Amino acid sequence: QVQLVESGGGLVQAGGSLRLSCAASGRTFSSSVMGWFRQAPGKEREFVAAISWRAGSTLYAESVKGRFTISRDIVKNTVYLLMNSLKPEDTAVYYCASGTVVAWTTPTGYDYWGQGTQVTVSS
Repeated sequence: QVQLVESGGGLVQAGGSLRLSCAASGRTFSSSVMGWFRQAPGKEREFVAAISWRAGSTLYAESVKGRFTISRDIVKNTVYLLMNSLKPEDTAVYYCASGTVVAWTTPTGYDYWGQGTQVTVSS
């Protein structure tokens, strides 16, 4: 089946940067939306950013707009999330997801999910 594997998480001080990667295998993404979500302990899964695979159109949560950048490498079947100016409130497990979804900002409708990678931002 389809697999999504996140990497690049870690511990960083406030104001620092991290780049997350999501490597996909098992299917084409030509008609898919790729999204990044995050979830802190005891909290609901929250939309972060998304990108259409074919056109490269992007959408960001207001809380990360101007700080985070989502991109994709079509040849490598990989989606990236560059996170700049990190804040303690960005601390969460970050998940990538894929699907032929209409509502990009909700987890419901995404078909495939990675296992997540931990991002911790210290003050």
